[in-house]
Amino acid sequence: MSTDFQTAREALGARLRELRVEAGLEGKDVAAELGWPTSKVSRLQNGKQTPTREDLTAWARAVGCADAEAELHGLLASLDMKQQHRSWRRQLAGGHRARQEIAVRQTESTTVIRGLEVIRIPGLFQTPEYARVLFETNAAFRGIPSTSDAAVEARMRRQNALYDPEKTFRFLVCEAALYHRSCPADVMAEQLDRLYNLVGQRRIEIGILPFGAQLRRTAPHAFWIYDRRLVIVETISEELWLNGAEDIELYERAWEWLAESAEYGPKARRLIGRARASLDLA
Repeated sequence: MSTDFQTAREALGARLRELRVEAGLEGKDVAAELGWPTSKVSRLQNGKQTPTREDLTAWARAVGCADAEAELHGLLASLDMKQQHRSWRRQLAGGHRARQEIAVRQTESTTVIRGLEVIRIPGLFQTPEYARVLFETNAAFRGIPSTSDAAVEARMRRQNALYDPEKTFRFLVCEAALYHRSCPADVMAEQLDRLYNLVGQRRIEIGILPFGAQLRRTAPHAFWIYDRRLVIVETISEELWLNGAEDIELYERAWEWLAESAEYGPKARRLIGRARASLDLA
């Protein structure tokens, strides 16, 4: 299945071919003019290779259409955006497992993960049954195959990273997530027990943002920061993978401002315990 990124790259290649044909040139002519192998010209035109800005500038000049340079750069920028915007429809077409395997690899290659969750417990801290309910509910919502067993296995395997002495995890969880219950009460109780026990463990920092806390910055949506190289943001329809320096700095500032208002250690446990006590398990 073609991805959004590949479709956009093919469109850019088609525009390169169009400019060449309009100039009355063959692919070998462009290759000779630029000192490129003909295979590179073919790959660019067929959407098999992503051009650089320098490639596009050279192409526009080789076909005698320097005015097209800005247009081509704009198409490349759009292509970059397609890499950032990853639709859930395409990512989850075969179920949840593939995306969870990506999460495992991202975690393995990261030293410090910071995150904010607004209405759910972070995946790295979830119990198998809590995770299973989330996967099954999401599969029903999106009308995709249920692969909850494989997805849960991958999520639990990802949690092995919590015991890696080379890694650090710093998470903020809004108090609402302790009460927002999309699972049976006994599953939620087990989940809150696990979160309670994780508070204070070495290399795992869990801060709870209380309902009444005064915030310098509101918490509009969840996001995860992987070292200082990547921010992943989830929306209902897609994920945003942001790796620009300005984006990362902005999300770091948001995380730091929110962290100022969080409760840690015994106070965090007290908030989790209060939510646990509110469950009616009679």
